[in-house]
Amino acid sequence: MSESDPRFIQIKDLYERITREVSKLYVGQDELVLGTLTALFSGGHVLIESVPGLGKTLFVRTLGRILGCDFGRVQFTADLMPSDITGAPVFDMQNNEFRFRPGPIFTQLLLADEINRSPAKTHAALLEIMQEYRVTVDGTSHVVPRPFLVLATQNPLESEGTYNLPEAQLDRFMFKLRVNYPSAAEEADILRMHSRQIDLNQRLEQEIEVVTNPGEVQQTIQLCGQVRVEDKLVDYINELVRATRSWPAFHIGASPRAGLSLMQAARTLAALAGRDFAVPDDVAEVILPTLRHRVQLTAEAEIEGRTTDEELQAMTRGIEVPRD
Repeated sequence: MSESDPRFIQIKDLYERITREVSKLYVGQDELVLGTLTALFSGGHVLIESVPGLGKTLFVRTLGRILGCDFGRVQFTADLMPSDITGAPVFDMQNNEFRFRPGPIFTQLLLADEINRSPAKTHAALLEIMQEYRVTVDGTSHVVPRPFLVLATQNPLESEGTYNLPEAQLDRFMFKLRVNYPSAAEEADILRMHSRQIDLNQRLEQEIEVVTNPGEVQQTIQLCGQVRVEDKLVDYINELVRATRSWPAFHIGASPRAGLSLMQAARTLAALAGRDFAVPDDVAEVILPTLRHRVQLTAEAEIEGRTTDEELQAMTRGIEVPRD
């Protein structure tokens, strides 16, 4: 392979076409768009921390239309049961037998809205699906369609009636993205673009072009995994992850899965840029979203008002970046 490998130029072109179509209906939030597409083409999942009303549902629906993928949304509530999302056997009176009725999890882009409002047993129902891409009910496995991307949201402002996600669940997410309010110019564009009372389904059909399909997305995921990562960059990623376990401000460090996520995210970012090799800048771009939910501050650090992102940045500055 070479830098001008046409397969990776095609991935770059695909990425640019997707972002161009997204911008027709969804304004700004470049980090969310890039992070979601990086996770998608890495076979990962995304946890989004943001206040309500920033257009996450619009974004996922628009992305599903562009990718030619099915879209589903589940509003997590305190009374949501695992079977409400996975599906359950129902009795077929005509055939006098039970048959499995798939739940909303059987889609390709799933928006799990306010995931932390449901209890632990409902969180646990997502674990096998996010990792194994299947649901097991009464000893029978049911495979979810691929590609399969979970975008889970949680509101950082409200803690009443919420359940913290356990570490095992958090570790299943490739990225934790923080979505902030738009700039003044972006918010003005939102007001102009979405205040005309035009049906969203109609706009998706008329204004958004389908640029790919699930089969091509799966091929792109496989190709992103072939991007070259030099040994020096592997050592750098390894050192970053291991440093979180001894950093004084953290009492829980990142797992080996964090290193795998860093590696694959760097590969995918390189492919989206049209390269068949990863560089340190690719790793640097995803350190915070990959690690911020996998480490926990000590009580002393929290009392002193430190933040996870600040500590990760300080830790990263002390690790030598590989050079050519």
